[in-house]
Amino acid sequence: MTGKQRILATLEGLSRDHLPLMPITMMFAADTAGVRYGEYARDYRVLAEAQLRTAEKYGFDYVSAISDPAREAADLGAAIEYFDDQPPAIIEERALLLDKSRLGLLALPDHSQCGRMQDRLLAVEALASRVGEDLLVEGWVEGPCAMASDLRGINNLMLDFHDDPDFVRDLFAFVIAMEVDFAKAQIAAGAGIIGIGDAAASLVGPRIYQSFVLAGEQQMIREIHAAGAKARLHICGNTRRILTGMGQTGADMIDLDSPSPVAEARAAMSASQPLLGNLDPVRTLRDGSPESVTSAIAQCHVEAGEAFLVGAGCEIARGTPEANVFAMARYAASHA
Repeated sequence: MTGKQRILATLEGLSRDHLPLMPITMMFAADTAGVRYGEYARDYRVLAEAQLRTAEKYGFDYVSAISDPAREAADLGAAIEYFDDQPPAIIEERALLLDKSRLGLLALPDHSQCGRMQDRLLAVEALASRVGEDLLVEGWVEGPCAMASDLRGINNLMLDFHDDPDFVRDLFAFVIAMEVDFAKAQIAAGAGIIGIGDAAASLVGPRIYQSFVLAGEQQMIREIHAAGAKARLHICGNTRRILTGMGQTGADMIDLDSPSPVAEARAAMSASQPLLGNLDPVRTLRDGSPESVTSAIAQCHVEAGEAFLVGAGCEIARGTPEANVFAMARYAASHA
C-alpha cells in the first residue's frame, strides 16, 4: 500500500498492511532540512522541500502544510511578530478585535492574492505535485475557538463566553465562514485531508464546548467532507473534559495530546473512531530512548485498539533524537 492508501483505509475502517505514521512536524522538519524556521513559515517552497525530505527520511505516510496559527490572522490585518528561527506570533495586546465593534468591518480575506493564506495554498499545490498518489497531503486551518482567540485575545474571549455570548456567536460565524472557504481552497489545490487546530478549546469546560464550540467544529467538518476531503481534529492541551464532545464532531481522526489518556478517549468515543497520539513530545519522544518510545506507542496501541495511527501528542519537538523518530517508524511498519 502507499502511505495515502494506508491512512485512508484506516480512516474508513478498512484493512491495511500496517499502522499509518502521521506525526506533526514543523520546527523538526525545518531542522531536518537545515533551514531556519522563519523561512519555513514564510516561503512555501522551503516548507514543501522540508516536508518532503522529512517524510522520505523517516517513512511518514503524509506531508503537511502546517506551520503556525498566524496565517489567517495576518491576512485579516492582525499584528504579527516574525522571528528568524521561531514561529510567527500574534501580538495579543494588540489583538485585531480588542474593540468588538470592528468585527462588523471585517471582510473575508482574498487568499488568491499575495498573503500568508495564499502561501499555504501554494505549499499544498507544491506538495501535491511532488507526491502524487504516494502520500496524503494535509492542509490546515484554525478551529473556531482558536481563531476567535487569535482575533479577540484569549483572555477576552474567555470572558466573552459569559459576558457577551451573542458577540461570540457572531465571531464564530465569521471565523467558520473564513476557515471553510480556506479549507475548500486547499482541497482544490490538492489536499486530501484538512487539519483543524483548535487549541483554545482545551481551555473551556464541557458546557461551553457543547454550547459554542462543538457546532462550529461539526459545521467545518461537514463542509470539508462535502468538498471531498477528510478532517483531522487536533486540540492541544488537556481535553479530558471534552473528549465526549470531540467524538461527536464527525472528524475522521482525532489527535490526543499527552494530557489526555488514550484509554479515556476510547471509552468516551466509539470503538471505530480513529485516534492518533498521545506520546508526550518532550518527556517521552525527545527525552526518552528508542526502547521507551516503542513501549509508549505499544501502550497507546493497546488502549486505542485497531482504529489507531502513530503520532505524538503534538508536534515532534525540536531536538528530538533521530533514533527515537525511527523507533516510531519501526513500530508503525511492524504492527497492523
